[in-house]
Amino acid sequence: MEQHWAKIIESMGEDLQRPGLLDTPERAAKAYAFLTRGYNQSVDEVVNNALFPSDSSEMIVVEDIEMYSLCEHHMLPFIGKCHVAYIPTGQVLGLSKIARIVDVFARRLQIQESLTSQIAETIMSVTNAEGVGVIIEAQHMCMMMRGVEKQNSRMKTSSMLGSFRSEQKTREEFLSLLQR
Repeated sequence: MEQHWAKIIESMGEDLQRPGLLDTPERAAKAYAFLTRGYNQSVDEVVNNALFPSDSSEMIVVEDIEMYSLCEHHMLPFIGKCHVAYIPTGQVLGLSKIARIVDVFARRLQIQESLTSQIAETIMSVTNAEGVGVIIEAQHMCMMMRGVEKQNSRMKTSSMLGSFRSEQKTREEFLSLLQR
C-alpha cells in the first residue's frame, strides 16, 4: 500500500523528497490499514462468547456509539452515531460487544445503508433477539468537502428487524427512548 500511496502523491504533482512528505506514504498506508481494520476482524472474534443468560425480555438500548467509516465511492470519511436496540430472548450481549460489532462493519469501505443493515442483522443473529433496531446518523465528507459542499447535511438510516419491524409499538418505544 505504501508504494501505491507514493504513486498517488507523485501523480498529484507533489515531490516525495519534500521534508513534509518524506514518510507520508508509509504513514498513509498505516492510517488506511487502521481505518479499514474491519476486514481483519470477525464477529466471532469481537463477540468472544460474551453472551450471558438473562431473564430480561425488555428492550435494551445503546445510543450514541461513535462511528467512523469510509464511503466506498470516494474513500472519504463519514462520521456519526449509531443507536442500537434489541429485545433479548434468554441471553444478553456484553455491552462493549455492541460497539465492537459496529466497528467491525464501520471499519470497511461501504455505504451507510449497508452498514446499518449489517449491524442489525449481525446483532439479530448473534443474540437470537426477538427484534433489533439500528439507526445511524452521519455526516459524509464526500458531500461536505467536495461535490455539492453542503456543510450541515446529515444522513439518517434505519434497519428494523423482527418485532421492531412487525410491531409499531416496539418501534415507537425505541424511537421515543432516543428523544431527548
